[in-house]
Amino acid sequence: MIARPHILAQARAHVTTAMLAASVVLIATASAWSQATAPASSVDVPPPTQQTIPQQDAPATPQPSREENPGLLNELGKMFDKLPSLKSSQQTIEDLNARARDAASWLAKPSSLVSGRIICPVSANGAADCKLGADKLCQTKGFKEGKSLNVDAAQTCSAKVLIPGRTRKPDDCRTDNYVTSALCQ
Repeated sequence: MIARPHILAQARAHVTTAMLAASVVLIATASAWSQATAPASSVDVPPPTQQTIPQQDAPATPQPSREENPGLLNELGKMFDKLPSLKSSQQTIEDLNARARDAASWLAKPSSLVSGRIICPVSANGAADCKLGADKLCQTKGFKEGKSLNVDAAQTCSAKVLIPGRTRKPDDCRTDNYVTSALCQ
């Protein structure tokens, strides 16, 4: 099995997040138990008397809707309902194994490390697609496809920026990403 530092760091991050969430729950629960509960509002209830049994054909009175309890535990429950579900340790291990298998199958093929500088094209959603940039870099060296190993970023500005006294606008410059080395097959 190939150890990948970024995969191990991601697994550590999941464990840290789970431990932090558990700590928050424990602290909140402890503080909730230590707080005195507010006295329930007293309602004047008449003393029990002899009541007649209601007739069977009388419509049943609907239960009043239950009001939401604005307490600390209720608010914590709402917060945890909004959190994304965490993967179990078994799912995390299966994901790591799948990634390791993919990496091993990729590395098993004959490959070569190439260097150069090709821009990563911008996809429809505005993100840089460095997979296409790595493929283009590898194709210039006679290979079919590639995976980027090193990416560089540079800011490209229009000539308008050089005009003295002109205020700079947000669309005057853009950040371009470049693949500078790739593993080609």
